[in-house]
Amino acid sequence: MDTSTSTPDIPTIDLCTWRAGRPQARDRLAATVDRALQQSGFLLVTGHGIHRGLPEGIRAAARAFFQQPAEAKTPFLGEIGQYGWSGSEAVAAGRAEGAVTPPDLVETWSVGPCPHHTGAGHGHLLPASWPSRPGSSHFPPLPSLHCLVVDYTHRMRALPDELLQLLAAALRQPLDFFTRHTARPDWTLTLNWYPAITVTGAPEPGQFRVGPHTDFGTITILDRQQGKGGLQVHTEENGWQDAPYAPDALTVNIGDLMARWTGDRWRAGRHRVQAPPLDAAAEELTSLVYFYDCDPHTLVESLPAPIGRVSHPPVTARSYVRAKVAEIAVSC
Repeated sequence: MDTSTSTPDIPTIDLCTWRAGRPQARDRLAATVDRALQQSGFLLVTGHGIHRGLPEGIRAAARAFFQQPAEAKTPFLGEIGQYGWSGSEAVAAGRAEGAVTPPDLVETWSVGPCPHHTGAGHGHLLPASWPSRPGSSHFPPLPSLHCLVVDYTHRMRALPDELLQLLAAALRQPLDFFTRHTARPDWTLTLNWYPAITVTGAPEPGQFRVGPHTDFGTITILDRQQGKGGLQVHTEENGWQDAPYAPDALTVNIGDLMARWTGDRWRAGRHRVQAPPLDAAAEELTSLVYFYDCDPHTLVESLPAPIGRVSHPPVTARSYVRAKVAEIAVSC
């Protein structure tokens, strides 16, 4: 079971301390962030300003959609790497590490900005077709997932930039070191539904709700639920451990692109979501995963020594992330 406190590898960062602006407190916070991102690539973040009622409302609306029969969801099917519904066993995240693994036991609903409204447009979302219909003799009515997600993504727009300023301070760079590249950023909100074992059946050997992997972009902001079949984080010192959990905290980790940017000073947070537990047959979980990158054509170059430790070849942000996403599609 997930623990309820932070750990030295995954500390709790209070953004209220950062906003207060006291130089010594900011310096201590930045040093804590630097250590954690070298060790685990993960943080717990409080003071984020997202009221609990909003993600819980999204969970309820998403669950009403996911729990329908497949034929009711098929009209909303999106291609891998695109927006919309993705059915169970469509991806195998462990493939990004070169592993041969069974497909993941997760269904997803992904949304992102409309290309013509990328700058301010969290109210202009793709996919164009959303699950919202009146009740019928076959299916119950669905709550408005679209309205809730528009509200959530609008509120989330400022948070990653604030985190990126904190990360810049942790590297002793100007506060806009990252945010000068987020005027029109790529981002995706993915709702991950982890069905109960009564729905999925017993997992195959080596099968997870999400297999071991690192995320691909700059930062990920995760609103998750506690459970036996929940998030685990891997560190070199401790191996796989249950991720710490607090109801009022968001879980934040950095991805491969950010690790490259820091010249591997920081590690992309390696993690997995455990298989549905045999001893909690009714457990289902829903996570809200906000992937935040940077402007699509940003050329990401490794910071030199003494900050960076490895000099990677420059990559273009969007093309790098999309190539990584393509690796985990089961159809590949």
